[in-house]
Amino acid sequence: MSRKFKTMDGNQAAAHVSYGFTEVAAIYPITPSSPMPEHIDEWAASGRKNIFGNTVQVVEMQSEAGAAAATHGSLQAGAQQLSHLPKVCY
Repeated sequence: MSRKFKTMDGNQAAAHVSYGFTEVAAIYPITPSSPMPEHIDEWAASGRKNIFGNTVQVVEMQSEAGAAAATHGSLQAGAQQLSHLPKVCY
């Protein structure tokens, strides 16, 4: 199997890795971390699959509290998530 190399910044690299292990992404728009959730939202909209063979379900919340509550609820329901700063898999 040949390896593929990609050039990307740290935000895209973090989004790339987390997307593979995430089933639900509760995102909240906030400036410093905005590139990460924008990548996840774009990949989910295009149908990109995670390591489980599913497209990540993206839910945009109106506050950090909403993103945290959505994350807590999806984890309680058994979803796989990685936690990051607001707007990506809070």
